[in-house]
Amino acid sequence: MESLRLIDQWPVDNAAAAVLRADGTVAGRHGDTGREFALASVTKPLTAYAALIAIEEGVVELDTPAGPPGATIRHLLAHTSGLAFDTHKTMAEPGNRRIYSNTGFEQLTDALTEHSGIPFATYLAQALLEPLGMADTRLEGSPAAGAVSTLDDMIRFAAEVQQPKLLDASTVAEATSVVFPGLTGVLPGYGNQKPNDWGLGFEIRDHKSPHWTGSGSSPRTFGHFGQSGTFLWFDPDAGAACVALADRAFGPWAIEAWPPFTDAVLAELGGS
Repeated sequence: MESLRLIDQWPVDNAAAAVLRADGTVAGRHGDTGREFALASVTKPLTAYAALIAIEEGVVELDTPAGPPGATIRHLLAHTSGLAFDTHKTMAEPGNRRIYSNTGFEQLTDALTEHSGIPFATYLAQALLEPLGMADTRLEGSPAAGAVSTLDDMIRFAAEVQQPKLLDASTVAEATSVVFPGLTGVLPGYGNQKPNDWGLGFEIRDHKSPHWTGSGSSPRTFGHFGQSGTFLWFDPDAGAACVALADRAFGPWAIEAWPPFTDAVLAELGGS
């Protein structure tokens, strides 16, 4: 796909990107597909997917208490536990505000470790990475932002989300639909959003503006971006997914470059 070559114009040292069709097959890829990149918060969809596997395996339930008093696994996955971004301070009652929280994802995996008896990094590897053949992906730090991966491996994960084999399709549908609708909150890098919709570990685009996806992205688009210059989106209406990895911290360059890139991808898909 010619649109993928736009990453060559990004002010980064290294970048790689790929587009997948709805059936999980690759429509195009560009860049060093085997190069390792820090995922930053694109780690969260991987962590969430492993948590959903744990739920289907009966390790925990969405309503299992976890995190601050009154919160559950569901609250932690949906950033509605009330926990602050990177401290254990509680900013709101569970379910009342959308507060994007790395601490919440850390407490999520603490709960999974407690109930499974398996360290989360091991559970992630055994439940998700190994079955998908993601041999070059590893968790080096926080389950909220500490994974390292390659384009080839993230293609494997994107294909799983589109055509799930490790989860029931209904579970993925629930995770990628709005949970606790109508809540406001800050979308990191883009300010306050009303509403600030999320699913279970995946951000939902809805009608947010400004946003890191494209002007042509459908409201049903879901995914995540990371502060290391990475993103992963799925647009069900376009029947496509896109992953882009770079090695420059998120900032004005990404705010400027990412939306027209996504629009170019969508336009090329629509014209094919």
